[in-house]
Amino acid sequence: MKKQRTFDHELTLILPGGYEEDAIGNQIPTDPIETTVLCCLDSVGRTEFYNAAANGLRPELLLVIHAFEYNGERKVMFQGVTYNVIRTYEADFEELELTCERIAADG
Repeated sequence: MKKQRTFDHELTLILPGGYEEDAIGNQIPTDPIETTVLCCLDSVGRTEFYNAAANGLRPELLLVIHAFEYNGERKVMFQGVTYNVIRTYEADFEELELTCERIAADG
């Protein structure tokens, strides 16, 4: 039986901005596109945590969102902290798991 999830947390998906040209051809950076969605907070499993750590990654959060809301964003903001998405996993056709690690203060 599938575990019942409650989507009772807010998550901001961050798609990086690009560049657009002004009237004389200068490249002007555009702002990132931020989309707020509801998510379910879950814990990173022990096996996944240690396997990732062996490869230099530090997974901290497992956030579950509706798959149709995800557009390949590699950064998210959760409870005021910015994280990198280090892995996605399509749990089923409706839900997508985002394994995230905190962005270090120097980068």
